[in-house]
Amino acid sequence: MVSSFGPRQLVLALDHAVSFAREDFLSGPSNAAALTLVDRWPDWPNRVMALTGPEGAGKSHLAAIWAEAAGARVLSGKLLGETDLPAAFATGALVLEDLEPKDLDERALFHLLNLAREESAFVLITARAAPNTFPVVIRDLASRLRSIPAVALNAPDDALLRSLIVKLAADRQLSVDEPLVNYVANRIERSFAAARAAVAHLDEEAMRQHRPVTRALAAELFRDATA
Repeated sequence: MVSSFGPRQLVLALDHAVSFAREDFLSGPSNAAALTLVDRWPDWPNRVMALTGPEGAGKSHLAAIWAEAAGARVLSGKLLGETDLPAAFATGALVLEDLEPKDLDERALFHLLNLAREESAFVLITARAAPNTFPVVIRDLASRLRSIPAVALNAPDDALLRSLIVKLAADRQLSVDEPLVNYVANRIERSFAAARAAVAHLDEEAMRQHRPVTRALAAELFRDATA
């Protein structure tokens, strides 16, 4: 059931609290290697590591867990060229979030990796694709990127997908039962993004129609979908 139904007719775009605590991370075969990497720090095969995977796969959650443990600062990949990099390494550990090859500041990234090497700092990079696949122009940077081990977070298995739907619903203060969760899980793409979109769609339609979130509502919204 939806926690409350207001008199509004328009669905408002609201932020929903998401916990990045260690105990709230949903683990499964698809992310076991990435979770192991975070938990085994500082016993890493390389001081610079990368977590890769699709949007919503849990890269930021794992990075937050590691940042808490390592006392790391967090830097957005989009702000790489605008950052005082020596200051970013003040704690000896840094998360470089959402690094993308598009519009990449190659010189700033090269400088960051050199600083990390000079200061023996730890760096955890999150990206959709492995950094060693980035089409960079600077040869020495390409060499640095090839040396960065990447651990992938893959598509969720059935059990993790169902757990994810339950968690996403709880984040929105929705109570869902097993028949509803199974129905949705069997009719969406097996991906984190699809689960997030499905739960958001259910929540928004329930508010718009002033109805509880039930399997009947899910059947109306996803009856034409295929697993």
